[in-house]
Amino acid sequence: MTGAALPERWAIDISLVLNAALGKDRFPVDVALVAKEYSAQRYPDDPVSLVVGRSLPHVDGALCRAPTGKKGWGIFYNSAIASEGRINFTLGHEFGHYLIHRLAYPDGIQCGEQDVVRWDSEYARIEREANVFSAALLMPLDDFRQQMPEGDKVDLDMISHCADRYRVSLIAAVMRWLQYTARRAVLVVSRDGFILWSRASKPALRTGAFFRTSGPPIAIPADSLAGRQDMIVDGRSGVELPAGIWFAEPVCEMTIFAEQHDFAVTLLLLENRYSSRTL
Repeated sequence: MTGAALPERWAIDISLVLNAALGKDRFPVDVALVAKEYSAQRYPDDPVSLVVGRSLPHVDGALCRAPTGKKGWGIFYNSAIASEGRINFTLGHEFGHYLIHRLAYPDGIQCGEQDVVRWDSEYARIEREANVFSAALLMPLDDFRQQMPEGDKVDLDMISHCADRYRVSLIAAVMRWLQYTARRAVLVVSRDGFILWSRASKPALRTGAFFRTSGPPIAIPADSLAGRQDMIVDGRSGVELPAGIWFAEPVCEMTIFAEQHDFAVTLLLLENRYSSRTL
């Protein structure tokens, strides 16, 4: 297997072991424990022997070979990170590097913030594969679909429930939902009035509802919730906005502001029957 199938296969195999040992209602995954015990059984001569926080300026996580004279690998996360969800996803990401990439990178791998947070295909293949593995390990699709059935109304409170269940960030939970939903939906992460990056569900992509963030900076619409940081309405449950603000059609916008990271997380829901074009 190559590409995305390989990290997903690793995650599925480990999930089956966890289901058998702990039952299906076993979340959140203790990545540190799983990484050490699974690697010790699978690769006893080359295990993950240490998982710990360290001072890692400008780095979210790292996979490091043990010092000379010792065997195995260490997984490290930046101890300055305050979010448990971000730490957990980072640990999953580095565990993915261990399983999939350590032989090709015998000196180890360091991952900056954008490597772990951004999932778009423009980033290096190995970083995307590590993200795919972490998402599949921490948020198995069979369980995620039970938490957010296809036909249920979606809002950020529902997605926050999943983020808490799997101990991941809200962004990671939204990204996982976008992978399988039949809804036309677009995630937008913005800062200082401009889109940092965006991701659309497959139905949204097919109808042209997405943003091309690889080109010139795209400004956040002034009349959107994300454009009004002094808003007094509840942006988590959603507000209906008319055509011409985000797209050439009405949207339901849900926005929250992550003060610790100084950015806005916006989820846009569109009617499935509409064929739209990107702005």
